[in-house]
Amino acid sequence: SAKLAADGLHADAIGGMTLGADPISLSIGVESARQQPDDFLQVFTVRKEAKGHGTGRRIEGNFREGDAVIVVDDVITTGGSTLKAIDAIESEGGRILFAFVLVDREEGGRQALQERGIEVLSLFTRTTLLGH
Repeated sequence: SAKLAADGLHADAIGGMTLGADPISLSIGVESARQQPDDFLQVFTVRKEAKGHGTGRRIEGNFREGDAVIVVDDVITTGGSTLKAIDAIESEGGRILFAFVLVDREEGGRQALQERGIEVLSLFTRTTLLGH
């Protein structure tokens, strides 16, 4: 919320690759609804692979083409799974605002996303947690 306000951004939805992103996205979405009941973040999840039946979609939940999205992950190491989620979101018409991760292991993931023009915000880094 502070990041969005500081940068003058408006997000429509929040989500990322299942399972790591799910509890984070849902918690933020619930808090968003509590704070702003008329304009809260919609929550979605990105499947590792499209279902072979039903809708056959990779993105499930409250996501629409054109949504401004915050991508979430629990941990970023190389950035591979976060980039897969970003690719799925962009392929269905989502616009990535930035990525939010709980822990950046400082093993190249932040740089991989930055090379795609995506800012990464982390709650912790390996250095802040371990001191080295």
